[in-house]
Amino acid sequence: MDAGLPDGCENISSITSQEMGLKFIKALSLLQQPLQQMLEDCHPNCLVADAMFPWATEVAGKLKIPRLVFHGTSYFALSVFDSLLRYEPQKNITSDYQPFEVPGIPDKIKMTRLQQPVELRESSVYDEIKKLMNQAFESEITSYGAIMNSFQELEPAYVEHYKKVMRRKTWHIGPLSLCNSNTDDKAERGNAASVDTIECLRWLDSKKHKSVLYICFGSVSWFSAAQLYEIAMGLEASGQDFIWVVRKVNNKGKEEWLPEGFEERMEGRGLIIRGWAPQVLILDHETIGGFMTHCGWNSTLESITAGVPMVTWPLSNEQFCNERLVTEILRIGVGVGAQEWCRWMEDKKFLVIKENITKAVTQLMVGEEANEIRNRASALKEMAKRAVEEGGSSHSGLNALLDELRLKSPRVEQ
Repeated sequence: MDAGLPDGCENISSITSQEMGLKFIKALSLLQQPLQQMLEDCHPNCLVADAMFPWATEVAGKLKIPRLVFHGTSYFALSVFDSLLRYEPQKNITSDYQPFEVPGIPDKIKMTRLQQPVELRESSVYDEIKKLMNQAFESEITSYGAIMNSFQELEPAYVEHYKKVMRRKTWHIGPLSLCNSNTDDKAERGNAASVDTIECLRWLDSKKHKSVLYICFGSVSWFSAAQLYEIAMGLEASGQDFIWVVRKVNNKGKEEWLPEGFEERMEGRGLIIRGWAPQVLILDHETIGGFMTHCGWNSTLESITAGVPMVTWPLSNEQFCNERLVTEILRIGVGVGAQEWCRWMEDKKFLVIKENITKAVTQLMVGEEANEIRNRASALKEMAKRAVEEGGSSHSGLNALLDELRLKSPRVEQ
């Protein structure tokens, strides 16, 4: 089946343009028939599929088995998106920069139109993506229910909102990163590390307790050379030790954005990893005192389970929602002042200047306020651990789901 994608383009980290991204989304529907044929041969008890495969509910219906939606985000973000789609408050304002209150959710949260997915602001080329979003919500309503990588104690008001206001059946089973304690698996979560893990941990061992800032913006985020320069200068001015993960460049030459002499000046103080980093192991290290993140849900939850507070820098997807959860509801993070939601490879209109970066890093890492933030993060870490232990909220949630599935299908194993 030809979707118009180049060979080897099998996940979103391979996408290099908006056009390729749209083709990738359309290509997802081509998996429906092959999946159905495969499932007809193996006779499963239920089907668990990501929310971005809305046709999975139809496949499960034909096989007469329950379909469970897996959401890779927070209850809070889903509640916000439901409100934006249902009430469309963004249409009642005159400026992209004018804050408005998100209606119908438990907390008073304000956003701007510019911080929302472009599909909610514009039409034309983005209609295909908005169509997929609507299909995903509709498919979820007719599915058996949703499982979430979250836990009750993290966002209790939004678990209830999801059940009672959005009228969805759900089970929270996270944090999933705590379900595997194997060090090798942790080191290669998502991909093989681009750096010697032992050397990286040895470098961290040489640092003081909670003194190192970890910086990583995920596998698909993109910054201009000008923005990378500002990050470098902001980190240098902060005076903090750091590990900075940057996307690997294709050329063999030195990155043009690096300030002159930066790596030489930062020798011993900063470690730059080009490519993939063993993130879970790094966050778990006792010398990590903060995480500068794009607020992707996996990264956010991994930081929470490690008890590490965050410098928040959302870029796209539901990340501005996750930032609000971290900074305004949980109060375990400090924002750099990101204003603009952007799609793959798009140049941003607004540069986050080095002074704002330095200010956010210092606020998170130094002083009495930093200690208070760190204490709240530590408390959430303990809640996360208890959630997946026997009798914990997520452990009980998973058992309740399995019990329910056993009643529907005696073939589900004990």
